[in-house]
Amino acid sequence: MRSLLRRHWFLAGLLAVVIVGFAFSEPLRQLPDMQVLRNGIVVTVLFLMAFPLAFGDLHGAIRRPAAAILATLINAGILPLFAWAASLLSSGDFAIGINLMAAIPCTLASAAVWTRRAGGNDSIALIVTIVTNSLCFLITPFWLLWTTGSHITITIWASPDGKGLSLAEMMTKLFLLVVLPMAFGQLARLIPKAGNWATRNKFQLGIVAQMGVLCMVLLGCISCGLKLRSLPTDQMPTLISFAVMIVLVLGIHLSALLLGIGAAKQLHFPRSEEIAIAFAGSQKTLMIGLAIASEFYTANPLAILPMVAFHVGQLFLDTAVADRYMAAAFEKAHPEEPLIEGD
Repeated sequence: MRSLLRRHWFLAGLLAVVIVGFAFSEPLRQLPDMQVLRNGIVVTVLFLMAFPLAFGDLHGAIRRPAAAILATLINAGILPLFAWAASLLSSGDFAIGINLMAAIPCTLASAAVWTRRAGGNDSIALIVTIVTNSLCFLITPFWLLWTTGSHITITIWASPDGKGLSLAEMMTKLFLLVVLPMAFGQLARLIPKAGNWATRNKFQLGIVAQMGVLCMVLLGCISCGLKLRSLPTDQMPTLISFAVMIVLVLGIHLSALLLGIGAAKQLHFPRSEEIAIAFAGSQKTLMIGLAIASEFYTANPLAILPMVAFHVGQLFLDTAVADRYMAAAFEKAHPEEPLIEGD
């Protein structure tokens, strides 16, 4: 059990903060309203995720950018279309959350980690991460304007009466909260001692960053709990609506992953690039989605649940896919030797 918790402590922590957030939402109701706390967590986590990220030798992936371009198009273009179509089968906050989940960029770390685990070209996954996160302040607001604009009353510029949300304001805040912390994290690596220290302590910094993600999930669940407590009984989400939402988000992820695999095979990409396209094209980051939800969707607190479900689902599903790739590679290299679980 101890070994299991060491390997899956984040999922255990995720379950714990969800339970605490919903069960103790009333005594903790002040926390989600503390904007300095929310923004401070976001900036710190994104800095810590970017600081130890040594991009290594990307020259090969840059010289042959087709795989990275395909994965980026799937992640930032096709997956949001899948999500929009799927959201029509849901309603309310869940539909908003599905579209919000799809509009955010590729995850900052796990796409490369899972690509590497499966024997793929992690340089491609890193390029997709860099491009989608750097451009999220442009791409994300426009997807949200199209798919959920009627729910948050987005306007291109702030209206004279101060009502509604300026698209320019969302772009500016995403740039300040997402792009700048990542840029500072990489600039800090230019200091040799700092860069070397970050590389040596990548694991520890990753744990701190994941704890920050758990803090953001806690804030979101507190808001969800308060919303649920205030809803009349006839407006409460049903178990069926929860189940439908989970099926939809898992279906979106698997559809994007299988599209990446299928497109890579049709275009005759090498196996290593096929793996990178599959993972980088289908994964989404939880941190930025939580930040956007807490900042711009305060009237729809249940919208975080599809993002949490997607994140947990991609961790479990992609682990199985990566292990299948590993097993297939092992069988090809050692046709007469069985793969022992845990190798």
